[in-house]
Amino acid sequence: MPDLSRRAALLAALTVPSAARAQPGAFPGHPVRLVVPFTPAGQTDIMARLVAQRLTEDWGKPVLVENRAGGNAMIGADAVAKAAPDGHTLLAITLTHAVNASLFPQGPYDFLRDLKTLTLLGALPLVVCVRAESPWSSLDALAAAARERRLNGGSSGTGSPPHLGLEMFRRAAGAGDRLQHVPYRGGAPAVTDLVAGNLDLLIGNLPEVITQVQSGRLRALAVTDAVRHPLLPDVPTTAEAGLPALRITSWTAIQAPSGLAEPLAETIAAAIRRALADPALVRKAGELGFTLIGAGMAESRRFVAAEVARYAAVVAEAGIRAE
Repeated sequence: MPDLSRRAALLAALTVPSAARAQPGAFPGHPVRLVVPFTPAGQTDIMARLVAQRLTEDWGKPVLVENRAGGNAMIGADAVAKAAPDGHTLLAITLTHAVNASLFPQGPYDFLRDLKTLTLLGALPLVVCVRAESPWSSLDALAAAARERRLNGGSSGTGSPPHLGLEMFRRAAGAGDRLQHVPYRGGAPAVTDLVAGNLDLLIGNLPEVITQVQSGRLRALAVTDAVRHPLLPDVPTTAEAGLPALRITSWTAIQAPSGLAEPLAETIAAAIRRALADPALVRKAGELGFTLIGAGMAESRRFVAAEVARYAAVVAEAGIRAE
């Protein structure tokens, strides 16, 4: 993840309003589509709508969020990969898309060739959770149980960040085949089944579990980031809890068709970074648990390419197969 120490300075510098607001004949010439390849009300959709609202104000043209879910988030991504590269069609991506590059090598588009990253928006840790009534009160105790008995862990789908987190927990804990993966169609039903006692554990995206943790229905054992999260200040990191190898961050970014000219790509990226510096957006994103990033194009592209390589290794080592 790009250096956290640089983010505050970067976003502070971007609070200076741009002198290059949309003028007649300038970009955008008509409404911009921001495709979210997930269902409405999820963490990616919410973040995309915050940014779209701010871009609409900045550009004076509507930025319309279009939800195109399905195909393991590839249907919407494919539509953008094949769209006109004029800047009027953008895509919100997550770690899922970086994983899809190896999980679906014969997919309808080439992730690294057909799409280009403009900027990273924000990142979230995952949270290792069990039921409040669970006998395990620490990550170390859960890992010991996973070595001794059969446990089942849910996820929001094959290849999703929670699934990857579960596979990383399997390796870090030495659980082997005693840990059974149970995929769901989204994070909400997995959380519901954990609360109901149908699962033993879930390594879920923070926004999907935070309400149940704060209400006392779930017990958070660790967050999968390098530092504790402000919404869960009493919950240790996985390193503090004894499993430093369990480190995964769920992130979101904005991409465009690869044919988009670099000067226009930078214009759009700069506008998105200005949006991320808006105090109201910063506050709302923080309430959701996001750490905003707003990295430059080069740094964002290096990061996304590195994530593709990192999780290709995880997919191969864990033997994850597309459903």
